[in-house]
Amino acid sequence: MKKIIVFAILLLGVNVAKAQISQGNVLVGANVADLNLTFDSQTSFQFTPKAAWFIRDGLAVGAYGQFGLNHVNGQDGNVYTYGVGPLARYFVGVDKVPAFRNTKFFVEANTGFQGISNRVNSSNTTGLGFGFGPGISYFITPSVGIEGLLKYDGIVGFGSSAYTHGLSFGVGFQIYLPSKKLVKEIKDF
Repeated sequence: MKKIIVFAILLLGVNVAKAQISQGNVLVGANVADLNLTFDSQTSFQFTPKAAWFIRDGLAVGAYGQFGLNHVNGQDGNVYTYGVGPLARYFVGVDKVPAFRNTKFFVEANTGFQGISNRVNSSNTTGLGFGFGPGISYFITPSVGIEGLLKYDGIVGFGSSAYTHGLSFGVGFQIYLPSKKLVKEIKDF
């Protein structure tokens, strides 16, 4: 009896692990640390919460927010960043390779209203923000992933600078909430 229970738990875990990026599931999380290596020699900390719904297996659409406090190296003063808008994330399947069972690769893109207010040199840019780049998510449990995301970010708009851009590397976590259908399948198991 004990062996049957252990086998059922293992089987259930495999089913949940394969289903985390399935249609109907919800992705909620944030990048909690963001090392931003822009072309202006800045380091920064940003908090970027995200929420998305899987409209089909491997493809999630949703929204993000961005709140940041940046310090310009070698100068007194801070740079503040903010933004909100839609995002899309597409997971690339590597399920057939055993070494990557808990690892998923993805591409993420976003666009929306974003701005930068630079208190060091009194410059600012506000307008259409966009970003895109590859990422990797390692699932420490069937529903929690630790991830890294390398993105090219830009803002086209108005202010004292019409275009701002740079590369960022974000580290964060995501929680994958199952759909009602998956919860029902687990209960029926």
